[in-house]
Amino acid sequence: MAHSNARLNVRGRLLLVERIEGGMPVADAAQMGGISRRCGYKWWGRWREEGLAGLLDRSSRPHTSPGRTSPEMERMVIEARLRLRVGPERLAYETGVPARTVARILRRWGMPYLRDCDPITGEVVRASKSGGTRYERSWPGSLAHMDVKKLGRIPDGGGWRIHGRADAPRRQQVGWTYIHSVVDDYTRLAYSESLPDEKAETVVGFFTRAAESFQQYGVTIEEVMTDNHLSYTRSRDFAALLRQHGIKHITIKPHCPWQNGKAERYNRTLKQEWAYQQAYYDNQTRDQALTDWVHYYNNHRPHTSLGGQPPTTRL
Repeated sequence: MAHSNARLNVRGRLLLVERIEGGMPVADAAQMGGISRRCGYKWWGRWREEGLAGLLDRSSRPHTSPGRTSPEMERMVIEARLRLRVGPERLAYETGVPARTVARILRRWGMPYLRDCDPITGEVVRASKSGGTRYERSWPGSLAHMDVKKLGRIPDGGGWRIHGRADAPRRQQVGWTYIHSVVDDYTRLAYSESLPDEKAETVVGFFTRAAESFQQYGVTIEEVMTDNHLSYTRSRDFAALLRQHGIKHITIKPHCPWQNGKAERYNRTLKQEWAYQQAYYDNQTRDQALTDWVHYYNNHRPHTSLGGQPPTTRL
């Protein structure tokens, strides 16, 4: 295929062969065209073998690619992507194919980027992206990120994911469940609970249990970052709890959730791999599965930012 620095286009090549066919030496015709004698012989040879078709641009792609991943392996990668809806690093752990090869396979098959997809259905949607400065604390407990994710409760017998939208029971006022989470900035160690609300007294009880859970891993929380929800900023009991443990409270700038990005990213992972990974018949079953998933996340799940190791390996 012609490149931006090519000396001759198709018209120039045709002029070259016309001069040679008219009796001009190949070396002289090549020099007039600004190419080497060897290149002149190449185009003249193609003209004699194929005519005008021989002067057209050709693909630079090699005729064979013995090192290319097999079609079976590529299909396995694509099936894993459709099933798990995760990026190249995670797919590499699941399939045994190097992450860079996985990325090339996804592009070759025209798979959309995760940032452009709905995290629940996997369908391509319009997405917005806000940049920011990446940071990471230097020791466990130096900063913990705290947040709440609200999910719709599951009616007894299951909702539309079990029965389908057409056959699902009439919409019930089942309310919401609130997933409270704390994530350590350095290790990504996490603690989560499914609770009925996000009131101040609920937040105080949850954070007390979260701090105790972290202590079992030898992690003492020194600072905690939250958004500006009233249960964090207006609660005297929460402020007193933090003072009691000597914990500094940091709040993000209003309407800038990416500043608490590690908690937000954890919430996304939690939704994809726990809340919506399978269909549940009732809310209690989903809540019970949360404990097992958090244990898997902390002790076994490979984490991209930790070099493919689970959070507990950084303790």
